[in-house]
Amino acid sequence: MKMIYNVKDKPKFGQLIVFAFQQLLAIMAATIAVPMIVGNGMSTSAALFGAGVGTLIYVLFTKAKSPVFLGSSFAFLGSMAAAFAGGVSMQLGYIGLILGAVFAGLVYVVIAIIVKFAGVKWINKLMPAVVIGPTVAIIGLSLAGNAIGDLGATAANFEAAETPVNVYIKIICGLVTLVVTMLCSVYGKKMGKLIPFIIGILAGYLTATCFYFIGNATGNDALKVIDYTALTSLFENISLSSFIAVPNFTFLTAFGGFGELSGSYIGTIAVAYIPVAFVVFAEHIADHKNLSSIIEHDLLEDPGLSRTLLGDGVGSMVGAFFGGCPNTTYGESVGCVAITKNASVRTIIVTAIEAMLIAFIAPFVGFLSTIPSCVMGGVCIALYGFIAVSGLKMLQKVDLDDNRNLFTASVILIAGVGGMILKFGNVTITEVACALILGILTNIILGKKKKKSK
Repeated sequence: MKMIYNVKDKPKFGQLIVFAFQQLLAIMAATIAVPMIVGNGMSTSAALFGAGVGTLIYVLFTKAKSPVFLGSSFAFLGSMAAAFAGGVSMQLGYIGLILGAVFAGLVYVVIAIIVKFAGVKWINKLMPAVVIGPTVAIIGLSLAGNAIGDLGATAANFEAAETPVNVYIKIICGLVTLVVTMLCSVYGKKMGKLIPFIIGILAGYLTATCFYFIGNATGNDALKVIDYTALTSLFENISLSSFIAVPNFTFLTAFGGFGELSGSYIGTIAVAYIPVAFVVFAEHIADHKNLSSIIEHDLLEDPGLSRTLLGDGVGSMVGAFFGGCPNTTYGESVGCVAITKNASVRTIIVTAIEAMLIAFIAPFVGFLSTIPSCVMGGVCIALYGFIAVSGLKMLQKVDLDDNRNLFTASVILIAGVGGMILKFGNVTITEVACALILGILTNIILGKKKKKSK
């Protein structure tokens, strides 16, 4: 895939700001969703700041050669919940978040050291294209339900809605976003081709706003799919604090709970986080294989898997210190690179800086939170679809007439699309990890072809 901006390219300063904002929009919803799901007073703006810090650390470790943003990892949701469930106070729970990220990060560090001495050839043999291709496709396909759910076009949404009109309005706003994004990406000129997501989201946002005012004028609340409360509440009592606010960083709350720390609680955190880190390691490889195919440069060789792992691991530790959430490379970011053909690492760096600055600007965070989920659903159809298709493209050179390859790819796709998971206490082996493990085992079992007897 030919890039408009390659990894080392330097877009103009004004363009960088806009490109970075587009990346920020692509990763925003998922990054702040994790602390919202976990609850317990976790700050979405702190998570955004932590993701920015973690990304800068990742860029540093990878020698600015890997163009991807690190955001809050959904794989650790159960682990984070366990940190609060096992704590005797809120403060201890926050200490657990930091300790857990350290345990997970150390797993990455240990694997990175092994890879440094053992190399990556064993990984390429263990996970050839017939294994990695379908696994990358599953990463995109496993997120399909989230995109359509946000769009509102599910049976559950129709059944739950008081009137189907509300669901149809959401679908219209989401599809307007998707269509404008596609048109800009395919037929756009110059900047329009490089910022299709910003233009698409603005189109969807304006559409939702028009329906909001029509709903106000006609007294029909079903037309209101956008909620301005998060923005308007900031202007009810105008003060400096309503515009600039320090996020509730995890370490600030955690400092009050060290007196309650015990060996049993540390053990609980270790058991909750360490196994999940091995699961995310598998997804880390798949993401970097996918990104490598997009930018046509093997990131596992240069800067090397050891460096990407160190960047991810240390970035997660530091990011969780601020935001509480372990980070991971984001498929949304990879999809944004693929669609916009902008692989400039400088864009990623500026995105991280923007995320850190925006975390302190309350009106901006408020504005971003008013973007309807249906609008983001329209964008995510394109993002997740590109991830899935890029995985399938890896299968182009695989001989699927050979039943060994056919069975391997089939097992991965069906296990992943079917949503196969395994649970061991608080540890959940995700559908992506289950599919990858089954694919590796299938490939090993069928891998050696018997020689024909003379």
